Amino acid sequence: MRKIVIVPSVFLLNVMPVPFSNAEQDYYQLSEKSKEELMMDLFFSLLSPSVQEAVSDYYSAYLTTSPLVYPYQIKILKMERTNGYRGFMFLVTIEVTPVVRPHNPVGRDQLTFSITPSEIKLKKFKHMETYELPPNWQDIKKKNS
Repeated sequence: MRKIVIVPSVFLLNVMPVPFSNAEQDYYQLSEKSKEELMMDLFFSLLSPSVQEAVSDYYSAYLTTSPLVYPYQIKILKMERTNGYRGFMFLVTIEVTPVVRPHNPVGRDQLTFSITPSEIKLKKFKHMETYELPPNWQDIKKKNS
């Protein structure tokens, strides 16, 4: 009797997807050309000016040119409503990889924004990692950094 219960249970555990994993994955996997992908692209487009401003401010102390953050290089780490169900106040933490032309990454950063219908406000900027520029791009580094 015990074998009858154990065998199907083991089979189900191996076949069923695990809902949560500590493996490194994107915050939210979108179906290609879906309405969700369209909405996420719209969200990133609206958030991009605030992201670009924060990144430009940070890197202005280290580089003579401002790195760019492309919307497709934004990864959502955490997104939550801060004032209950269907409230329109959000706290969003993202990870970005700013680049200088032609797509040379300069670092990895985490940004946390407070978002309301009337304002997008940077709450926290955390520089996670600095990437070395190729030899032909060393001239954009500021001398005092």
